[in-house]
This record gives sequence, C-alpha cells and structure tokens, in this order.
Amino acid sequence: MTTVALEDGAGVPGSVRFTPARAALVLGGLLLLAVAALAASVLVGEYPVHLVRALTEPGSADGRVLFGLRIPRALLGAMVGASLAASGSALQSLLRNPLADPFVLGVSGGAALGATLALALGLQALAGPSLFAFVGAVGAMTLVLAAGRARSSPYAALLTGVVFNAFAAAVITCIKTLLTPDRLGEVLYWLAGNLGYEQPRTLLIGGALQLLALGVLWAESARLNLLSLGDDEAASLGVPVRRTRAIVLVATSLSVAAAVALAGLVGFVGLIVPHVLRLWLGPDQRLLVPASALGGAAFLVLADAGTRMLFGVFHAEPPVGVVTAVLGGPLFVWLLSRREHAT
Repeated sequence: MTTVALEDGAGVPGSVRFTPARAALVLGGLLLLAVAALAASVLVGEYPVHLVRALTEPGSADGRVLFGLRIPRALLGAMVGASLAASGSALQSLLRNPLADPFVLGVSGGAALGATLALALGLQALAGPSLFAFVGAVGAMTLVLAAGRARSSPYAALLTGVVFNAFAAAVITCIKTLLTPDRLGEVLYWLAGNLGYEQPRTLLIGGALQLLALGVLWAESARLNLLSLGDDEAASLGVPVRRTRAIVLVATSLSVAAAVALAGLVGFVGLIVPHVLRLWLGPDQRLLVPASALGGAAFLVLADAGTRMLFGVFHAEPPVGVVTAVLGGPLFVWLLSRREHAT
C-alpha cells in the first residue's frame, strides 16, 4: 500500500505522476540553467575579464579576478541559494503551508544575533562573524526543536521560531543604538545579506555540510509526500511521523544556519523558488526538493550578478538580500492574494 502511494503519487494532493524520465528531464534542464547562471556570473563585474587570458595565465590580473574572486563568489551564491530553496520546499511540505519560509524557524534570528554581538564586541577578528552566526543559529535551532518536541507539533516549533525572531530583532535594534558609526555600518552590511569572497576551505566545509543536509532532505522526500496528507494518514501508511519530522527540521535548520552564517540574511529565496516550481512541477517532494536546490542556486547567482550590473548606476553594489527582497515582496503579496481567491 505504501509502495503504490510512493510510486505513482496518487496519495499526494494535486500531484503529477512521478517518472524517472520526467525527473531526469526536469533536473537536467535546471542543472543546465544553474551552470549557465554560474558562467554568466563569473563574467559580470566592474572589471572586464579576458577569459582566454585568465584560463591560460592564472597568475595574471584576469586569472586572479576569475579564480580568486568571481568563481568563489558564484559558488557561494549557488550554495546559499540551493540551501534556502530546498529547505523552503521541505518546510512548506512539512508544515502544509506553501507560504512557509526557512527563516520562520528562528534560525535567521539566532544567526543575526550571534553575528551582531560579534561585530559589536569586536570579536570578528577571532574567526569572522560567520562562526558566531552559525553558533547563534544552532542555539536558536536547539531551542525551537526542544519546544516542538515538548508539544509534539511542528506548529509549536513554528510559533517558537516566530517569537524568537522577534526577540532577536529587538535585541539587535538595542545593540545598534549603542554602536559607533563604523561598527554600525558593519552590522547593517551583514544583516542586509551579501555574498563575499570566501576562502576555498570555507567553501569546501560549507559545501560538504550542505550536501549532507540536502541529501537527507531528498532521502526523506517520499515520507514528506505522505506527511502532507496529515499525521494520522501518514502514520497509517507506515511513516514514523515524529522521527521524520525531527530529521527534516534538523536538516533544514543546519542547512539554513550554514547559509545565513556565510551570506547574512538573504530573504525570500526559500519562498519564491519552491512556490514557482510547485506551480510548474506539482507538490511531489521527490522532484521538488532537488529541483528547488538547482533553481535556488541559479536564482541567487543571477540576483548577485544583477547587483554587480547595478554598480554603474549606483557606483556601489547593493546587497543581494535587497535584490531578493525587491523581487520577493511583490510576489509574496501576489501569493497571498492568489491563496485568498483560491479559498
């Protein structure tokens, strides 16, 4: 009984039949889109890179810009975008709410609080704000998961995350009023969401963590399909509801914590990409989770390339978090309106 529901998608509301051929076609197309976005990103910037010279002479100015700046930044954008979008898809299925966002679990608030404290106290020289942001995110995640476990409900975790985000925002606002202008600028720059130039070691560690977390989400995607039917129905089909919920929450929280620690608060990616792909592909998480990862990678890389193209207009690069917010805000209003008309 469980096998039939998982194979043909009959138990998933509004599902489109899942076939390996269709999945390969969709994921192959999205992979090509992500690769094209990466290629376009490394060529966009204030300094025009001569690609042939950069590839043949890595020690030249073109080579240093390409391999030392453009490629690491593009890879970071792909990693963060994949993390936020895939986590958003999994959480929207788990909470049975297509408007859920990875940041609602309080991970963003914990990361922002940790980084703000590090910058305010001048501790970033020890390991940069990323480490403190990750510690804050993991601490917030532990608190939220404990609340959800105590009530045996994903909604308890959701509400705890919302409350913690509000608390963290209040503390951050208080800290900002006490900072000197130079340190206030550092805090605001990080909170706005930016893709920097990380070292290869940082990218390798972050990439390994994201592969692990997203691999877990993909492995649990069939059970997520059944959880969308409701806890009782999923349990009757043999799904260990509490264990599956805990695994998904831990995996998404760790993934988002690592992403926020590296790039700051980049909002709306986890809302925009999964919802748009769901309208196209249907709600089957076996396809939607990897598709969201590839689509999120392409989206954030292109958004970051857009910030560099705006340099000639503003004579500065706007934070990529601002670009995603400008795109995501109107879409969020449209989604709410569409949801109201549907009901």
